[in-house]
Amino acid sequence: MAVSDAPDGAAGEAGDLDGVAGYMQGAKEQALKNVEQVAEGVAAETLPEGKLFEIAQSIGDKRLSELTVEDTTCGYCAVGCRFDLYSDGEEILAARPTAEEDAPVNGISTCVKGKFGYDFVNSDDRLTSPLVRDEDGAFREATWDEALARAAEGLGAIRDEHGGDALSVIASSKATNEENYLMGKFARQVLGTNSVDNCNRLCHSSTVAGLAKTYGYGAASVSVDDLEETDCYLITGSNTTEAHPVIATRIKQNVRDGADLLVFDPREVQIAEYATQYSRVEPGYDAVWINGITRHIVNNDLHDEAFVAERTTGFEDVREAVQEFTPERVEEVTGVPPAEIEAAAETIAAADTCVFGWTLGLTEHSHGTENVMAMANLAAVTGNLGEPGTGVSPFRGQNNVQGGGGDMGPLPDNFPGYQDVADDEVRAKFEDAWDCDISPEYGYYTTQMFLAADDDDLRGMYIIGENAALSEPGVNHAEEILADLDFLVVQDLFVTETAEYADVVLPASSFVEKTGTFTNTDRTVQMVKQVMPPKGDSRPDWKILQALANRMGRDWDYDSTAEIMEEVNSLTPLYGGVSHERVEAEGGLQWPCWDEDHPGTERLYAEEFNTDDGKAHLQAVGFSEPAETPDEEYPFTLTTGRVLYQYHTGTMTHREEGIMQYTPSDFVEIHPDTAVDHGIEDGDLVRVESRRGSIVVPAQVTDRVGPDTVFAPIHFAESAVNRLTDEEHLDPAAATPEFKVSAVRVAPAEGEAEPVTAADVDAGTGDD
Repeated sequence: MAVSDAPDGAAGEAGDLDGVAGYMQGAKEQALKNVEQVAEGVAAETLPEGKLFEIAQSIGDKRLSELTVEDTTCGYCAVGCRFDLYSDGEEILAARPTAEEDAPVNGISTCVKGKFGYDFVNSDDRLTSPLVRDEDGAFREATWDEALARAAEGLGAIRDEHGGDALSVIASSKATNEENYLMGKFARQVLGTNSVDNCNRLCHSSTVAGLAKTYGYGAASVSVDDLEETDCYLITGSNTTEAHPVIATRIKQNVRDGADLLVFDPREVQIAEYATQYSRVEPGYDAVWINGITRHIVNNDLHDEAFVAERTTGFEDVREAVQEFTPERVEEVTGVPPAEIEAAAETIAAADTCVFGWTLGLTEHSHGTENVMAMANLAAVTGNLGEPGTGVSPFRGQNNVQGGGGDMGPLPDNFPGYQDVADDEVRAKFEDAWDCDISPEYGYYTTQMFLAADDDDLRGMYIIGENAALSEPGVNHAEEILADLDFLVVQDLFVTETAEYADVVLPASSFVEKTGTFTNTDRTVQMVKQVMPPKGDSRPDWKILQALANRMGRDWDYDSTAEIMEEVNSLTPLYGGVSHERVEAEGGLQWPCWDEDHPGTERLYAEEFNTDDGKAHLQAVGFSEPAETPDEEYPFTLTTGRVLYQYHTGTMTHREEGIMQYTPSDFVEIHPDTAVDHGIEDGDLVRVESRRGSIVVPAQVTDRVGPDTVFAPIHFAESAVNRLTDEEHLDPAAATPEFKVSAVRVAPAEGEAEPVTAADVDAGTGDD
């Protein structure tokens, strides 16, 4: 829309100005007044405040009538912040929080990435034309006609000679719902394979599996408003203030007003600074301390007897299973003292309401599904489901991993809406709608694709918006597989590390260059709107998929993503009432939204669970340990995670100069006692080595980690921490790799070269 059509919250304040420099100066002053909301606990002197002046200067000579303003949804994490983007048609000039009533999740708040991180759109190395690999092995620019022909020929040859099962698709949780729906459809209808998966497999698949088995839906039961209303939080495996800053703001404000905050984590992450109780745990044993809390609650009759009796099954099995997790046993295994287990249990039991939140620290394990089921048991036995201020809240990482990565069905075992591929009636519905035969056999999960390729059972891949060469566990092996594939098509914004291995590279459009929907971490479907034209000759993913499908013998004829969503809701009961028109008019809809008259579902399980009998099916969870534990040769546990100023593997943030000033390279956190024992000082280069590889990074000596644990971020291609992680031991229910526990050794890297930083290289990285 033009600025003259902008809502009051977008342009009204500056509507009478010749330019917006005055507005931007006011925005700077407001940002500094609300530093906690803008940068989540980062000191004012570290804010990239110069960026505000840069923005003001860049648009100070332009009249508002010359700019395009669109309200849209953020393309970073899955909090689902909404704001107005200002563009002159060539670049994004400013991001401004929209009117609070139009931004149900964030109000006037944004994080540093959502406010400033847009230089990637016009980066000099942005992919703007298709590339094909010549006979000499080098890339050259090609027309869309040639590139699509090469892609169709290469994929089609494998399909025709070896069958569709020899191909796979890796979908993108950064793309829209509509595009991810087409990715799943393309895999099954065009290629003839169920081997389609996405980054959800590497993060929250164990959440989906664990919650689906206990409650029926593999998603958050809460709305974000519950995070402001609850009396108590139990948060684990979540660096909330750095990974989900706007959610952290809501939590911190509620704690300030009297709510209790319990944090269990191997690192004393920033959210722990605000905690009523912080307990350090040994990585890989979360079900142990969770079961210890449950044991104290049920053995002391602190559970919600009425809720358990009326709304659950399996309670006696859980009661019996948790008996082995005595306070002494919990302390021996996890390091958490009995007094802290007791205090946490009684705080939860005494609270009128409690929300249980987690991210990948709970899920990225070889037994992550068990961890999630243990947490689901705890929420249920305390009756903290279905009421305001209660529920489970797995904070999702990528902007559309809930919708695109899960709901839309680019999954080897599910169609859109979590409809089982093996269900004959469901499969027949999609075969009829898509005019194709679909196998009832599940396809390969993401990491299994690379293992299958090792055995020549999989020969070609189509990878969309995913940088598997960095995000897969055991990166060394992933690189070998990508190099050996018969044919590889990569579709992305940049020539990523993965694209370096491709036969054809197709240039996609970013979220600011297209229209569609994202679904955020609390199941809210929101509009994404095009604010500027696609860069160069890049195209939105849905248009590329349609063109390639038609090259390979189909007749797709979608005119818009709104039309694609109409097909989605005709086949997907959870989205039955979701349309672009309704999402726009109502400012978002939470699924389940069964039909056009349904208002959406603010909070799951108010009346019943999504199970055959309407009850929560509690699951007895016993003792499991990590697949790889420390020993004399590799005496430390490496755990990985995120930092505030970076995002996943860096495609977007590595191209923002201001952001790169704060965390320009990788590092490893080492406890002071460990540092002394190994002759390491803060800033020294350290070699971190596992059974699979090694990296050299600077040391940060800190007591944020325990003496037996080291921590490294995931964001840097230059050090690629996933060279150290394990791809062989997967969660048996969810096939999630064990990213959070790797046995390593550390030593000074004397005489070795300084590690390369993202600022020193052409940062061609993609997002996991």
